[in-house]
Amino acid sequence: MPSVIVVGSGIAGLSAALKLSTTHSVTLVTKAALCDGNTRFAQGGIAAVLTTAHDAPGGGLDSARGADSARGTDSTEAHILDTLRAGAGLSDYPAVEALCSGAADGIRDLIHAGVNFDRSGDQLARGLEAAHTHTRVLHAGGDATGAAIEESLVRMVRASAVAVVENAFLTDLEVDAGRVVGVRLRHGTAAEQLFADTVILATGGAGQLYRHTTNPAAATGDGIAAAWRAGATLADLEFYQFHPTALAVPGNFLVSEAVRGEGAVLLNAAGNRFMGGIHPDAELAPRDVVARSIAAEMATQGGVPIRLDATRLGRSFLAKRFPTIHAATRAAGFDWAREPVPVTPAAHYWMGGIATDLNGRTSLPGLYAVGEAACTGVHGANRLASNSLLEGLVFAARAAKDIATGGRDRPVGRVAASPSTLHEGAYSTDGADSISRAHSTDDVDRDALQRLMWDAAGVLRSAESLDRASAALSRWRGVDAASATIDQLEDANLLELAHLLVHAARERAESRGAHVRSDFPRASAEFERHLAWSREEALVC
Repeated sequence: MPSVIVVGSGIAGLSAALKLSTTHSVTLVTKAALCDGNTRFAQGGIAAVLTTAHDAPGGGLDSARGADSARGTDSTEAHILDTLRAGAGLSDYPAVEALCSGAADGIRDLIHAGVNFDRSGDQLARGLEAAHTHTRVLHAGGDATGAAIEESLVRMVRASAVAVVENAFLTDLEVDAGRVVGVRLRHGTAAEQLFADTVILATGGAGQLYRHTTNPAAATGDGIAAAWRAGATLADLEFYQFHPTALAVPGNFLVSEAVRGEGAVLLNAAGNRFMGGIHPDAELAPRDVVARSIAAEMATQGGVPIRLDATRLGRSFLAKRFPTIHAATRAAGFDWAREPVPVTPAAHYWMGGIATDLNGRTSLPGLYAVGEAACTGVHGANRLASNSLLEGLVFAARAAKDIATGGRDRPVGRVAASPSTLHEGAYSTDGADSISRAHSTDDVDRDALQRLMWDAAGVLRSAESLDRASAALSRWRGVDAASATIDQLEDANLLELAHLLVHAARERAESRGAHVRSDFPRASAEFERHLAWSREEALVC
């Protein structure tokens, strides 16, 4: 029986492991406990158009229809158009079509797995979120959609033939003659190697690059960094999405976009709404627009946070529809049913990552990537709200099908080369298992790195700020991978990825989607393309 290693236990990793468990020997490796994937933090929901063809008896979706009386009839085509608009000209149409057309089958899989989506009468309840033209966002437990999905998938994995390795840190990929053949792990204090015919990276993003993030502490980009060191092509690294509304308190708890979808508004220090004069959709404009507008408004009021006013929704509605947020605001000392709460943008989702085709194949034979760790081109310069869980679900299924049908032996060609080079890696495991950087003298200070990235390569960038970031990053040195602690290895991964993000942001001399340059405030036709990178050359696709 062919073997597969899946690294990561969010919706993408769990789904891929389950899909392959009946035809392959599957080992699922996860950095913490199996149930600790980033998926469980997802609040808003999962976007999906469920048509009458999928509503037939026995289909599992009998009461979820595409009709939206207030906004006309929803359709897969409308979901595609919304995704393309949010992507600011860089979303690849074939990827978007695959995402949206795969939604109904993915939802059926989740219902089969035991996910109890919320209902309104005899229909699945659907919410409206920013930049969606229809109410198509399914949710579970009010604002606990991710947790409901993860719990159901974890339960199925536990009951399957999948071998689970918990609390194992991915240090690197095993590569033999240009092919990925396994993984190197730090399991407790022991270094281990696992080998397989195919490796799938579902390791998520790197929100810990930034001072303010909605991501958990484990989001340090380990899989993306390991793929880079192994020689995989990365793409769209300059596009990091900042969620507009995280509580402006330590921990930056996410306040779902669905709250604004239900009618909450944003207020400045004077108590006035300001989004109406910026975008016709006001608070429901695309995330990149709302995030940078909040950042700009905060700058004009001396850094004082914006306030999110949900008081008009009423206490009983807030407690029932958003129980997780309701509890979090109370724990932070706020009564959001009586008063507006302070919010700030926070790093949320990386549109960039390991470049793949529509079946998860990377530039390295034997290596697949799915979920946030992958860059399929589906999100372009800015992800549409509630498309992330859907991405993990749909593209994990596509990757599993490709692997099951021998796709791992087919070549993939996603990008074309153009001359340029990037920096040396932040740490290495070859030779003496160490790295020296000519001007690097200090160990990585994660807090300082996060502050630097927030200030210089965050919501707003410029050539000056990016050059300042690059110079500061170069003063930090890598680590001896053999003797480093897990924290130090995470720091090295963050340093590696910070260099790459800053370099990519410096190269994209325009503003587009989540990438905003004060010195190039408009989009340019010259950059209506993806920027991709390998260790030896820059690529354009």
